Amino acid sequence: MAREHVKTLIIGSGPAGYTAAIYASRANLSPVLYQGPQPGGQLTITNDVENFPGYAKGVMGPQMMMELQEQAGRFGTDIRTGFVTGVQFNENGPHIATVNDEIEIEADSVIISTGASAKWLGLESETRLNGSGVSACAVCDGFFYRGQEVVVVGAGDSAAEEAHYLSNLCSKVHLLVRRDEMRASKIMQDRVIKKDNIEIHWNTDTLEVLGESEVEGVKVLNNKTNEESVINVTGFFVAIGHKPNTDIFKGQLDMDKAGYLITKPDSTKTNIKGVFAAGDVQDTIYRQAVTAAGTGCMAALEAERYLVELED
Repeated sequence: MAREHVKTLIIGSGPAGYTAAIYASRANLSPVLYQGPQPGGQLTITNDVENFPGYAKGVMGPQMMMELQEQAGRFGTDIRTGFVTGVQFNENGPHIATVNDEIEIEADSVIISTGASAKWLGLESETRLNGSGVSACAVCDGFFYRGQEVVVVGAGDSAAEEAHYLSNLCSKVHLLVRRDEMRASKIMQDRVIKKDNIEIHWNTDTLEVLGESEVEGVKVLNNKTNEESVINVTGFFVAIGHKPNTDIFKGQLDMDKAGYLITKPDSTKTNIKGVFAAGDVQDTIYRQAVTAAGTGCMAALEAERYLVELED
């Protein structure tokens, strides 16, 4: 298997990976970035992005990722297609990454920005209307549904938070819960129940998201009575959790119970020297493009300092 040595390897793209690449390349770290199975990350399936600084009129998610990629490339980042299929991190380096089961990259420092993927219900209509009324982020997209009725699917803290957030923007929020109780913490349940414009639909399954080119309603099933009905809404928010893309790092990097990488306080450092994590792969709270970009900057700066210390 061919082996190549690099100063800095960036695993994954998106706002975190591309921002890390911009800073790393400007610091002469000669970064090599592998884009992964979804080049550009989750924003490539997001239509309108209106909350990222610098875009006064908003920007399409794919366009924004193309511009970030071009910016990283302009400063010399070696941007490659393909994805890392295995890693071997060593406490004193160098670190080894296998790409596409064909190439071994030996890296003095590694920045992980593999992100987290939203969990979906698996409906054909949900996939077809993704970005056209279907969303997994109320903070990102709730603004577009001001004064309208929307649905939130889920029963945990994330669903309760999304429903509560949307209730301050939308005329009504329908919260679909599959069982006769929620998994959310008591304080979050109380917040949802106390909101006059949140209606909780207990024992309710989603059968189909209705609409040809945009969401027009949701067909649901009461799994106790087997009664089907339609809820007329313009937005459909799925809040059943996220899965961090960290499977290849298991057993080598510290993770929480959900699989998110654990970084040291006020840092992007992992438990292995020279390995840093940025973006949604280590963010269980904010999950925004701008916060991902911020941690990408942090990771590159910390990688630069680490490499300087390594040379001393």
